[in-house]
Amino acid sequence: MGSRRQHKRVAKMQSRLIIAAIFVLLQLAVFTAVAYFFAARKFWVYTLLEAISIIIVIYILANKGNPSYKLTWIIYILIFPIVGGLAYLVWGGGRVFPYIKRRMITYSRGSRKYLKQDRNVKNRLVYDDLIHARQATFLTATSGFPVYDGTKTDYLSPGERAFPVILEDLKKAEKYIFIEFFIIADGSMWEEIFAILKEKVAKGVEVRVIFDDFGSITKQYRHFKRRLEEAGILVQVFNRIHASLDIFQNNRNHRKIIVVDGKVAFTGGMNISDEYINRVERFGYWMDCALRLEGKAVASFVVMFLSMWGFCTGRPQRFNRYITDYSLKANGFVQPYCDGPINNQNPGEGIYMQLLNTAQKYVYIATPYLIVDNTMTKELTLAASSGIDVRILVPKIPDKTYVHPVTQYSYDELLAAGVRIFEYSPGFIHSKFFVSDDSVATVGTVNMDYRSFFFHFECGAWLCRTDSVKEIKKHFLQMQKQSEEIILEKWRKRPLKLRFKQAILNLFAPFM
Repeated sequence: MGSRRQHKRVAKMQSRLIIAAIFVLLQLAVFTAVAYFFAARKFWVYTLLEAISIIIVIYILANKGNPSYKLTWIIYILIFPIVGGLAYLVWGGGRVFPYIKRRMITYSRGSRKYLKQDRNVKNRLVYDDLIHARQATFLTATSGFPVYDGTKTDYLSPGERAFPVILEDLKKAEKYIFIEFFIIADGSMWEEIFAILKEKVAKGVEVRVIFDDFGSITKQYRHFKRRLEEAGILVQVFNRIHASLDIFQNNRNHRKIIVVDGKVAFTGGMNISDEYINRVERFGYWMDCALRLEGKAVASFVVMFLSMWGFCTGRPQRFNRYITDYSLKANGFVQPYCDGPINNQNPGEGIYMQLLNTAQKYVYIATPYLIVDNTMTKELTLAASSGIDVRILVPKIPDKTYVHPVTQYSYDELLAAGVRIFEYSPGFIHSKFFVSDDSVATVGTVNMDYRSFFFHFECGAWLCRTDSVKEIKKHFLQMQKQSEEIILEKWRKRPLKLRFKQAILNLFAPFM
């Protein structure tokens, strides 16, 4: 009986998403019908709409931006010239409305004095590793976050190995716990976390939680938020789904952050849902990872979380209450960073390119999706063509059947240039990391796709000469042994039907 009630509550949560989707589709239908109705009866309306579409195509061609994204919109406008131009005015162009950008900047402004670069740390990085210091300079210039020493990092994979470590750190909290995830799903994983959070709140620990509405809406029982609030937990739901054509609905909070007392932080690919720790099976074995940080660099994750909290609540945050002067003796350098549609400099995609540009021997990549534009494809092929050992690990069993063919679309060009591609045979790999030359790596939430690079709020941590870098490499090679390598000659013999499917779906890659 209890299980039946749970299913009903989940169904009600799902129905909110379905209702919102139906209203959006109805608005689209009305929008299209009205445009064609007047265009068919009034020649001047038809001429005006055609002229708008032509002007917008010229604008798209002349404007700076991702060529693949631009091409997708041009194709759409050419197919639907009457409404295509109007659709671009509503949903295309800028990544977010200017007022949203101003709001995010406003509630991040108070954090700037806590993100000043320690010159001694930067100078030592340049002295120790001049080549890779360029990457840190790039991240500071594009995301605004400094590089730190005094931070211990631990790479934790798979999810069931990371989860007990997370629980132990939550149990040690004395002042506050911050949790920010794309998905927080009801289930045994969340219940174990929730039990600790309730206990901590009862002892006076401040607990704040942010989750993305779209990521979590179909995975939570009804009144999930109210249940947390009744336990004394402060909760914000990022970008609630509503029946609107608002372009900001396309921008989701894909970040994964846990902060405990300003001393310990976690990020990585893992969400809070039972499949991430293989308590339920979805798409075979689920391979994921987390990165634990302890020390100075945690301050940047405090800033990220509080800036997002300020954006969600519309209230300035007191950063000084939560940032601690905590340092550990540790090897190497650590630089957290975040990215999102507010930032037009694309640090998430850029650091991947920097790693490819500066590699001397190898770059190993794990990503659930490989939906890359011409620029990223060129970076990968240039690295491989110049003798760098470039290997990419993607899932054998996809989580989205319509996305996997787009991942495979770029195989031909990459394999021909010497990139080695492996599909993880046991199931779905959700880890997102680059590791290079036994010296540098980045672990975080940034997929190799358009959504992560351009539309979503993301985060990660760049590592240089930390002990965890070699652990990441070691884990990649272990996963590679469990994977099937894609061979170019065999791949080129794939069925014509699959080739056609890949080519057609790739046209819509910028929307995936």
